[in-house]
Amino acid sequence: MTAETADVPAPQEPENTREPQLPKEARSPRALAWTRRRHSAARFWREYRTHRAGVFGLAALVLITLAAVFAPLLVGADAQSVTEAPGEAMQSPSGEFPLGTDQFGRDLLALLVWGARISLTVGLLAAFLSVAIGTVVGITAGHFRGWYATVIMRVTDWFLVMPTLVLAIALASVMDRSIWTIVLAIGVTTWPTTARLVRAQTLAVESRPYIERAQALGGGHGHIMARHVLPNVMPLVLAQTTLVISSAILTEATLAFLGLGDPTVVSWGGLLQDAREAGAVSAGDWWYLAPPGIAIAVVALAFTLCGRAVESVLNPRLGVSR
Repeated sequence: MTAETADVPAPQEPENTREPQLPKEARSPRALAWTRRRHSAARFWREYRTHRAGVFGLAALVLITLAAVFAPLLVGADAQSVTEAPGEAMQSPSGEFPLGTDQFGRDLLALLVWGARISLTVGLLAAFLSVAIGTVVGITAGHFRGWYATVIMRVTDWFLVMPTLVLAIALASVMDRSIWTIVLAIGVTTWPTTARLVRAQTLAVESRPYIERAQALGGGHGHIMARHVLPNVMPLVLAQTTLVISSAILTEATLAFLGLGDPTVVSWGGLLQDAREAGAVSAGDWWYLAPPGIAIAVVALAFTLCGRAVESVLNPRLGVSR
């Protein structure tokens, strides 16, 4: 090597051709998984925003939920008290009481806000219980098949042909009158539809080649159901949950109207029951009947609109109109 060649610097790679040095934690599987989830959530929201009915339903649910969460700040913690009622019994709507008063002199607007807490809580918990039972039954029946699937599907068919409301009334009438009784009564009687849908989707997923490859590589039943089947049926489960919530809220209102709810709490169905007992129907006191009924209808419609939008985004082949 001569002195001239020794002074020549070694060639370097251009700056724009070097591979970027990412931090180690950014290349971890967990970070990559969270990145994919964020991209999926952003893509889901972009698609969801194109459904005007779904956006309207979501906005209505957000407003009602905020009112229910901040009920003590909005209407006061003593709004349900009978001994501290601020008005006279059965007053018509006025500037002081926009929706009038009940038979105890309580503000109906405040009771309506408080009732949103119970109605939404019972509807959500009952729907989650129903969907959880249906998902477990559907996945296991679609995966194991054989005699197990035959027996479990016959039980499902029996629940399907039986009137759901009648079964819920029977359970609620023989158990203690509480919120948890209503949740249990609705949850254990409304799961068969979800089970049928999930089983059909499980059969479709397990007919794909990668399931056979996973079994050939030694994947057990739990691995197949938890890592391959469940993620593929979750979009259907999510859409079904939003649809079940609306029916659960309606069922809760029906049970409370029939006098099977918890008498110590205020719910929309309980307000309708109180109005019936107070003779609001025969007296023509519409302000006692209309607000709880409209609130139940609005929430049920909002959840239905959200469910249809979610179902359309997760399965565009349905072609649900926007």
